[in-house]
Amino acid sequence: MKTALLPQLQTFLVVARLRSFSAAARELGLSPSAVSQAVRQLEAHLRVVLLTRTTRSVSLTEVGRQLVERAGPALSQTFAALTEVSAKPGEPVGRLRLSVSRAAAPFVITPVMPTFHERHPRVEVEVVVEDRFVDVVAEGYDAGVRLSEAIERDMVQMRLTGAFRFLVVGGPAYLERMGTPQRPEDLLRHECITFRMQSTGALYAWELERGRRTWRVPVRGGIVTNDNALSVHLAEQNQGLAYTLEPAVAERLRTGQLKCVLEAYAPTVPGFFLYYPSRAQRSEPLRLFIEAAKERLTRTFD
Repeated sequence: MKTALLPQLQTFLVVARLRSFSAAARELGLSPSAVSQAVRQLEAHLRVVLLTRTTRSVSLTEVGRQLVERAGPALSQTFAALTEVSAKPGEPVGRLRLSVSRAAAPFVITPVMPTFHERHPRVEVEVVVEDRFVDVVAEGYDAGVRLSEAIERDMVQMRLTGAFRFLVVGGPAYLERMGTPQRPEDLLRHECITFRMQSTGALYAWELERGRRTWRVPVRGGIVTNDNALSVHLAEQNQGLAYTLEPAVAERLRTGQLKCVLEAYAPTVPGFFLYYPSRAQRSEPLRLFIEAAKERLTRTFD
């Protein structure tokens, strides 16, 4: 790759990450036409098509995906190295990009970030909160935070929290009006605040277990959301039953604002994990974030 094409490559990587020419233009401080022209110049030089464009979406071709996977980390390391030379001796600098599930953000990012930012003010942190499954390598992230079941087996995983349960909860007035479900099948006769999966667009079937038996109940109701905090808030307002992680409602359960039902069927998950592709490729900002997370989250959910 000729040095003269580095700006075009950088522009392409931003478009690939954001899946949008206009969003890339805003981030880079350029016009959309300038961004489009830079990508066309890169494609012309390489004699390949890197992006598939429609009036409503931008997606990577297979060649484009390969370029992102191979050139993205190398270019990020190059810019980080250039920044480091201008830093004070021993002062960490660079950029840290994290993909974090919406449920994990309050219990991982919120407690860790103040400590991390205070210690390393020159490290720029970008936290993207999203519930879809994310390929951190292909999309240019340093690491992600998810439940272990959502992490590919070839990733390095580091536990951030202890295990916790998923509960079905409802407001006292709702349960008095509609009755308390005694078995998983009873949920089919209740108003359930359903959750739409960002990755598939399908409604999530609530997962329950008891002993060796498991249930996936295709609950339904008049309210659908993709936000756990909203579903809990609506359950508190007696709009129906919600399915949520126990730490998110512990205080409401203690005060009686919400009540747990079907507790004997509540499944336990191992907790939230940080994941990244390889210890050898771990950046210095990521290493420092792991250090801060271990310190701040040692007793989380104990």
